[in-house]
Order: sequence, then structure tokens, then C-alpha cells
Amino acid sequence: MPARCRIVPEPPPTFAPAPSWRSPATRTGSAVFGANVSRSPAPLRARQGGRTDDEAALRDHWYLRREADDPGPSGRILRAWRKLSERASSSDVEGWIFALATTLDHPLGSLPSEIVELASRHTRREHAMPVLAAAEIIAASRRLLPNEEALPLWLADAVLAHQLRWPAPVPLLAAHLSRGALRKAPQHLEGETVFMNALCAAYTTAAVAAIDLYSDLARRATRLLAVAPKLRGKDADIMVGILLVEDAQSAGPGKMASDRSTRRLFERLVSLGAVRELTGRPTFRLYGL
Repeated sequence: MPARCRIVPEPPPTFAPAPSWRSPATRTGSAVFGANVSRSPAPLRARQGGRTDDEAALRDHWYLRREADDPGPSGRILRAWRKLSERASSSDVEGWIFALATTLDHPLGSLPSEIVELASRHTRREHAMPVLAAAEIIAASRRLLPNEEALPLWLADAVLAHQLRWPAPVPLLAAHLSRGALRKAPQHLEGETVFMNALCAAYTTAAVAAIDLYSDLARRATRLLAVAPKLRGKDADIMVGILLVEDAQSAGPGKMASDRSTRRLFERLVSLGAVRELTGRPTFRLYGL
């Protein structure tokens, strides 16, 4: 019987670590993995929107729900930041507006034309200072929509990615720009520098944290890929692929394997030191890098 063809991705690229003198005291952040994978500190972003869900509760709610279930207020915030990291979100303003409409409950055509035109302008020409472009879209959004918090930060990260020609946006700001600084954003349009200073500091902290997190995820992913050829489950390659692009995965039935077979696969991965069980529970377990 011929050997089964294995489909195992290449290990992620590695980069030099951030300079130690720039490392933030708190090592939370976000990273884009191979320009496709987003790991973001969702609880921090949920709190930016006034939610208080902890990481474990939000992870449970997101990954143990059925596909058609409403993820709830915090889950919808998480969904918005996951949507930001998709390649399509950095393509053009139409893609941004559609993504916002589907994730932040803004009907199509409901955003003020000034915000749409400003975002469109930043897709057509490069700004001499990309962070200034992000500041402009935040300031305009906060002036016209003073009760919005997620939308200005979402647009800012999308604008920055477009200005820097990244293949996909990285959700950076929400975990590192304080609500107090965000309230000062409209003053930026009047030449005030307080908000700009806070924005630059937030992006600096977020960038260093993203590098740190990427390095940790790359190391864990490389370990997973090293043991992948030893796996024999029918859905082994599929599950390895999921673990590389998702924060967590439940041990439920796969496309070709039973839930029992999938549980054995994850137990094998844990024994090999390739993944971790994230919940500490005997049932309804979740696994991830």
C-alpha cells in the first residue's frame, strides 16, 4: 500500500529579536504569522470596548460555540480584530467598509462620507509619515463618531498597513493605546501633539511586543512541524494546519477522523511537547501552541 502523501507547511521565517532596551515591561501584543495568522490579546481589546471577559472565558466562548451562534458582545469585538488581519482588509477602502459592516455592526453606507473619503485617500497615495496617516483617520473618526472606540483603531491599523505596503494589517493599537489618549484624538486635527506622542508610543510598544510574540509563536510552530511527520491520524495534517492559524482547537471529530481519534492525536501532540492543553479541564478541552 503506497504511503499517504503528507502536506506539511514550511517552518515560519525567523527574525532578529527586538532590542532589549525597547522591550515593554508587559509582554502582550499581536503578530501576523506568515502574513496570514493573527494572534491578538483579545481580552485587552474586549476591555477597550468596555468588556471585562478574561482570556479563558473568551476563548471558551469563541472556540466551543457552533458556527451559526452569536458570539456575544466580546466575541463580536474579537471577530472584528480577526477580520482586520485578513489580507482583503488591506486591499482597498471598499474592503474595509464591508469588513466593518460585517463585524462592527455598521450598515453599509452608514459611515460618514468624510471618514470614507479620508480612508480612500490613504489608499491612493503614500503619506510621508505613515503614523500620521493613522493619526488622521483616528482623529477624524473620533470627531465625527465620538462614541466609537473600536472603529477608529481598526481603521488606523488598516491605514498603516496600506501605507507600509504590508500584505495584511496587524492589530496593534487596541491593546496599547489608552482610552484617555483616544479621547484626545480630535485635538490632533487642531495641531495638538499630546495625542500624536501617545500614538507613537503605543505603536512602538505594540511593535516590540508583536516581535516578541512572533518569536515565541515561531519557535512553538517549528516544534509542531518537526513532530508532524510522526503523526498517523487521518486528519493529522489538517489539524496541524489549524493549530498554525488558530489560537486554539477543540478535540472534536474531524473531516475523516472520529472525536476519539482526534483526542488521541492531541494527546500524542501534548506528549511530544508540540502543543499545550489550555483549559486544565478533563472535558471540553482546547489545545494550542
